[in-house]
Amino acid sequence: MKFVFHGRAARKLNFFLCIVLIFSLSVPRTVRAAVPWPNEIAIEAEGGILMDADSGCVIYGKNLHERFFPASITKILTALIIVERCSLDDTLTFSHNAVYNVERGSTSAGYDTGDQITVREALYAMLLKSANEVANALAEHCAGSIEAFADLMNEKAADLGCKDSHFANPSGLNDPNHYTTPYDYALIAQAAFSNPTFVEFDSTTYYELPPNATNAGRFTVYCGHKMLKKNSNQYYPGIIGGKTGYTTLAGNTLVTCAERDGLRLITVVLNGHSTHYSDTKAMLDFGFANFRNENISDYDATYTSLENDTNLTGSNPAVLHIDTGRTATLPKNAQFSDAQTELSYDLDENDPKNAVARIRYLYDGRVIGTTWLRPDSDVRIDRSATPSEGGDSQDPHAKSSPIDQLRKIFADGDTAGRFLIILIGILIIGLLAGIALLIRRILLDRSSREFRFSDSIRRIEQNDSSLTQEGSFRDTSSSVDHYLPDNRSHRRSSKPFFRRKG
Repeated sequence: MKFVFHGRAARKLNFFLCIVLIFSLSVPRTVRAAVPWPNEIAIEAEGGILMDADSGCVIYGKNLHERFFPASITKILTALIIVERCSLDDTLTFSHNAVYNVERGSTSAGYDTGDQITVREALYAMLLKSANEVANALAEHCAGSIEAFADLMNEKAADLGCKDSHFANPSGLNDPNHYTTPYDYALIAQAAFSNPTFVEFDSTTYYELPPNATNAGRFTVYCGHKMLKKNSNQYYPGIIGGKTGYTTLAGNTLVTCAERDGLRLITVVLNGHSTHYSDTKAMLDFGFANFRNENISDYDATYTSLENDTNLTGSNPAVLHIDTGRTATLPKNAQFSDAQTELSYDLDENDPKNAVARIRYLYDGRVIGTTWLRPDSDVRIDRSATPSEGGDSQDPHAKSSPIDQLRKIFADGDTAGRFLIILIGILIIGLLAGIALLIRRILLDRSSREFRFSDSIRRIEQNDSSLTQEGSFRDTSSSVDHYLPDNRSHRRSSKPFFRRKG
């Protein structure tokens, strides 16, 4: 990953990241017994999921990644693409293909070839009445053909993280290449219910439409989701919206979104056996009774404290901060400190463009929330080139910087590597301190010797000055020998150097 920084904090951000990693990840957290994840729930449908719409946490799932036919809940994805790409005031015209390329006896709002309505009116007809010819007309208006729109559907699903889904038409009518999974469609529903325009259409219980080929006057369409209707015995307090579906191959399918006490939940039921409403109610009741949603930035101050304490920029604001507004899902009796964290610098195109790192929070082995570390506004992050995406790192012989290597070790969760780096750091610091002490001692000894020599010369000069004028030029023991070593080997011995024998 290549970072480009701007502003006064730019030069020290890389060093700061290493500080955060070493002090926040290397020191193990105190672990205590956490509240078990509640699991007292079962549904009768073949596939289902209960997801926190804000955090994305999967609270409960059954056959999460098994493929099923979605039927008309497909229209949620169709509507999401339409509100993102089309003007609501545009006028669409029904083609022959749009009207008659549907199964005989399938749901219709009575439109025929040549009829015209606005995109806004078409969305109400499709979501409330589940009109299949309207779904076809919207697809043709948006992409030019049903096949081209199906490509858009698959692209959008992939962008949202769906890995086990494929869509062949905008209506959800039977097709062997048209399938999804509980988890994938929960991701689609999560994106849809995060779009205010979609929610405006999908939360409506009835809407009056202008005349068409079948209806001579204005007529009203009503939503098919019974939990939205207050006069229905299936009504569910706190419901936001949803969509029903049914074919003989798909069985009953149902998507629902509801909110209570700040907790917004999404349910998806696939291949239900006329129990789609009871299964949905059971999951929603379970979720609201046992879980809560908390803002991560209100509870996790680990990184913020480090940033403020380190204060590398010399100013009060932190270099990095945890993304506000991100949430985590917890059992009602659990503490936020019961969650474990995973920090990663391995970011991709689905992460925010100005994110530096991703933090995942886990509880009992499942992801309960995700947030990001972001820089201050005067720092720009460029992730245009990464080792996996090319750029400068495409060269297999290119060497990464020490900071990049440190990031990789910590991002990969290499505990042994972390410990080794810390140990090496301690040894290096100790070695440098020892070298500094040794150099200081050498300098002190040298200074001491020089002082003693200078003192000796000073005393010699003092003694010489006390002699007479002629004595000052005499090479006597009083002037020189006194300061020489006791060994008088420089004097000639009175004894012969050797004796002759005999």
